[in-house]
Amino acid sequence: MSHTDGYTRFVNRPLGKHIAKTIGLPRPIPLRRHTKGDRLVAGPILVIGNTEAGDTVAEHLWAEEYDVRRDPGLKQRFAAIIVALDDVNHPEELSERVLQLGSTLRGLDPNGRVITIFRDPQSKTPADPQTSAARHGIEGFTRSLAKEMRAGSTTNGIVLGDDVTMAAPAAQASLRFLLSGRSAYVAGQFLRISSTAGVIPEDWDTPLADKIIVVTGAARGIGEAISETLSRDGATVIGVDMPAAGETLSQVMNRVGGIAVQLDITQENAGQVLLQLATERFGRLDGIVHNAGITRDKLLANMDEARWDSLIAVNISAPLRINEHFLAALGQGVVAKNLRITSLASTSGIAGNRGQTNYAAAKAGIIGMTEALAQRLATTGGSINAVAPGFIETAMTDAMPTATREVARRMNSLQQGGRPVDVAEAIAFLTSDAAAGVNGTTLRVCGQSMVGK
Repeated sequence: MSHTDGYTRFVNRPLGKHIAKTIGLPRPIPLRRHTKGDRLVAGPILVIGNTEAGDTVAEHLWAEEYDVRRDPGLKQRFAAIIVALDDVNHPEELSERVLQLGSTLRGLDPNGRVITIFRDPQSKTPADPQTSAARHGIEGFTRSLAKEMRAGSTTNGIVLGDDVTMAAPAAQASLRFLLSGRSAYVAGQFLRISSTAGVIPEDWDTPLADKIIVVTGAARGIGEAISETLSRDGATVIGVDMPAAGETLSQVMNRVGGIAVQLDITQENAGQVLLQLATERFGRLDGIVHNAGITRDKLLANMDEARWDSLIAVNISAPLRINEHFLAALGQGVVAKNLRITSLASTSGIAGNRGQTNYAAAKAGIIGMTEALAQRLATTGGSINAVAPGFIETAMTDAMPTATREVARRMNSLQQGGRPVDVAEAIAFLTSDAAAGVNGTTLRVCGQSMVGK
């Protein structure tokens, strides 16, 4: 499968560009994605807002020798624009910085980044109506601006909780993720930093150094990309898949230096099997990525018990059961106290999808599981998060009817499908110790799909 779909390749050639412009067709461009060793951005970064967050961001980026500018009146091009709104307490206070941002947008490079930083509207401290209105207003502004971006550029937000500053490890990690090519297919989304938990890695290129992480459904597609990305970032992967996928799984694990485990995760003792293996081979387990999943699509009127029950068993019952095994072992020497759990949800679980009542129920269940376990894990320094992919180019989407596939590709702000690596990058970010302050979150990797939030 080509990295870029045929239509996107066509409209980025001279003839195709001319035709698309003449008749008003979408003109997506290839997205900037991360390669190990890449700088966060390749050009100047404008930081708007003389606030605590703005000053901290500028200082950290200066320390890494990025070209940081603070004057929004400069007539030049920028690779990224960061707008600090952490001091805003009334909607009327938005206009100056928002309009300063607007005046600079025409100078944003292709594949540029716009990031807003503000305080959490769901703050633990009760906010007055003006403050709440202002913070929710920034959310709406950020989502809407994301739909105005062109040429592969994105807009996202970093949301700071009570007593959290941009110096917090998760705030720094979130900024780096959103600035970099790792977030290529993340648009109109928010990373909420709920605590100061986390540890800055010795090397930002290997934030998962020495970690032992289980990946289910690791033999192909998104699971294969997750295994490759975690390994690139320093982790040792225990890859799990069904015996029928054993040969393919072994090839993937050999390539990434991981361990292949043929296992049906719906077995009652699957969690115990994984813990025993981790104990024997490595003496510990640092995290798990619940990626394994199946689809059994039918309209509910045509749904049978076998289709419903088999999907629920794989997509939500197995992760619930395995998590309980792991959580029961916390503090017993094998499972790390700062356990990281990351699961694959779906935009279907957020917005629903015709013919997928079973799938949507399971994926919404993943989101519920994530929210319910967040506080329990936080008490020992752990975290749990989910990633909800939108239209991702896989063998499954290749098999869709051409017209359906093309419509699905264009129904997002970036006007193209994502790649498995886009999901994997988000998983790797959320699995890192630096991101520990992001907990209980479901991050959509969907190019700001036109469904759901």
